[in-house]
Amino acid sequence: MSTTATRRETDTSDRTRASWAIFALAVGGFTIGTTEFVAMGVLPEIAAGIEVSVPTAGHVISAYALGVVVGVPILSFFGAGLPRRALLLGLMGAYAACNLLSAVATSYEMLALARFLDGLPHGAYFGVASLVAASLVTPERRGRAVAAVMLGLSVANVIGVPAATWVGQQVGWRASYLLTAALGVLTLALVAAFVPSIPGNPEATGRSEAKSFFTNPQVWLTMAAGAVGFGGLFAVYSYISPTVTTVAGLPSSVVPIFVLAFGLGMVAGTWLAGELAAWSVMRSLLGAAAGTIPVMGAFWLLAPLGWVLLPVVFAVTAIGSVMVVNLQLRLMDVAGDAVTLGAAMNHAALNVANALGAWLGGVVIAAGFGYRSPALVGAALAALGLGILLLSAVVHRRAGQARWVGREPVETA
Repeated sequence: MSTTATRRETDTSDRTRASWAIFALAVGGFTIGTTEFVAMGVLPEIAAGIEVSVPTAGHVISAYALGVVVGVPILSFFGAGLPRRALLLGLMGAYAACNLLSAVATSYEMLALARFLDGLPHGAYFGVASLVAASLVTPERRGRAVAAVMLGLSVANVIGVPAATWVGQQVGWRASYLLTAALGVLTLALVAAFVPSIPGNPEATGRSEAKSFFTNPQVWLTMAAGAVGFGGLFAVYSYISPTVTTVAGLPSSVVPIFVLAFGLGMVAGTWLAGELAAWSVMRSLLGAAAGTIPVMGAFWLLAPLGWVLLPVVFAVTAIGSVMVVNLQLRLMDVAGDAVTLGAAMNHAALNVANALGAWLGGVVIAAGFGYRSPALVGAALAALGLGILLLSAVVHRRAGQARWVGREPVETA
C-alpha cells in the first residue's frame, strides 16, 4: 500500500474518531439542554406540585441559572490543569445526581436548592467540551466543531424538551427530572467510550487564568452583551406555557408544539451560526442582537392570535442561537491564555441572562401587565445588548491600531 493511501486511511480514521467524540460531547449538550429548558414546559405542573404560584415557580429557573453563574468560575478555577475527559466525567456525574435530587424534592425550597446545585456543572461542561471539540479538528473547522457541541443543546429543544414536557404532563413533573438523570448516565458512558484522554495544561492555574481573563476589557464587554442581550429569549420562554394557554387561547395539549418550535429555531440558528462564524463573528453578533428587537415586538403583537405566534417563537430562538455560538467563539478568542475560563464563562453570562429574563418576566407579569409583556422586556434587553456590542466593536477597532506590550498600548507606524 502506498504512503499516500496509508495517510488517507489514517486521516479518515482520525476524522471518524473525532466525529464520535464530538457526538458524545453533543449528547452531553442534549442532556443539559433537556434539563435546563424542561421547567418552562411543565412550570404550571411544578407550581401545583410544590403549591406555589406560577411566577414563584419561575424562580426555580432563575436558581438553576444562578448555579451556572456561580459554578463556572469556581470549577474552571480548580479544573484548569485537570485532564479534560476526567473533568467532563466528573461534571456530568454531578449533573445526573442533582437531577435525581430535583425529582425527589418535596418543597419549593428543596427544589430551588436542587436546581441551583444542578446548574453548577453546566457552564464548565460546555466550556471544556468546546475546547476538546476544537482540539480534535483543523483550525478552519473550529467554529463548526463548537457549533456541533452546542447543537446537542438545540436538538434537546426539538426532541428532549417536548418529550420531557409530555412525560411531565402525563406522569408528573418529577418524571421529567428522572428522565434527564438517565440521560446524564448515558452521557457518562459515551464520553468514557469515545472521548480521547486529553491532558490539561500543567502550567495553567486558576489564579493565573483568572488574572488574565478578568483584567481584559473585551472579556467584560462580551460577557455583558450576552448577559443583557440574551435575556429577552428567557423572558418569553420562561412563561411560554401560560402565554399559549392564557393569551393565545390554545389548549395546554399544544404547549409541546410551541416548545418544539423553540427547539427547531435553536437547531436552525446553531447551524447557521457555525456558517456565519467563518464569515465574521462580530458582525454575526451585531446582526443577531439587532434582529432580536423587531422579533420581540412581533411576539408581543401577535401573541393573542393563537397559531400565528408559532413562527415568531421559531424566529426568537433562531436569532438567539446565532448569538450563543458566536459569543462562545468571541470569548475563546479574547480570553488569551485563560482558555479554560474563557470557554466556560460564556455560559455563565448566558445564564445571567436566563436569571435576569425569567425574573424580569415574572416582575412585569406580577405587576399586572399580562403574560405577553415579557416580550417588551426582551426588546429592551436586546437593544441594551446591541449597544454593548457596538461599544466592544469600537474598542476592538481602536485596539487594532496599536500593538500591546503588557497593559499599555504602543502606537505602531
